[in-house]
Amino acid sequence: MQSTPARAVTTICQALQEQIEHGLLVPGGKLPAERTLSEVFATTRITLREALVQLEAQGLIYREERRGWFVAPERLTYDLIERSHFHAMVLDQGRAPATELLSARLQPASAVICARLRLPALSSVVRICRLRRIDGRGVLYAEHYLNPRYFPGILELDLGQSLTETYARDYGIRYGQVGFEIVPTALPQAAANALRVSTGSPGLHITRVNSDQHGHLIDCDLEYWRHDAIRIRACAG
Repeated sequence: MQSTPARAVTTICQALQEQIEHGLLVPGGKLPAERTLSEVFATTRITLREALVQLEAQGLIYREERRGWFVAPERLTYDLIERSHFHAMVLDQGRAPATELLSARLQPASAVICARLRLPALSSVVRICRLRRIDGRGVLYAEHYLNPRYFPGILELDLGQSLTETYARDYGIRYGQVGFEIVPTALPQAAANALRVSTGSPGLHITRVNSDQHGHLIDCDLEYWRHDAIRIRACAG
């Protein structure tokens, strides 16, 4: 088996990176088809694909299933200290947010969720799955697990809106203390399907466990982000 020519891969990476940095390939723009790029760089599809994968790992480009390769937009800044919900955070950074409700139902809590929310065995939780978009691009698949004790009738409400605002408006609940756990991950099937990438693609997994203003554990969010979509920041004022 012929090895991938390292020099050719480096040359392709440098050329595409230069085009991106100088604005010739614009954020969100679609790259030419792999066959066309192979002809441009006079190389094989195997060599080209290795270069594209390297640029994807750097967060400069991304791929969507059955659509091709695109230049990655500017990353969203995700501030762990500043308490802001998704829509407000995106709007504050001059971008356009959108939320798509994928599913919502009452179901038995897994052992992991029981442990996170300190629920007894065989408890039920409200599970809400949503896809979040920035400027039309799917960047976040989120699973929200709510203790139904604090949110009676929530499945009858519009769950495509901000849960933070719904909590405050309909239940008088505000977020208090929050715990974060952040790890690089390979995207599981549900997240990959929603984000239109291959299962196992690189991602960032953020677990948030939220208490209300009275210290009650109210929900747990499992967030699966495209790895190129955000930068994490924690700046105490």
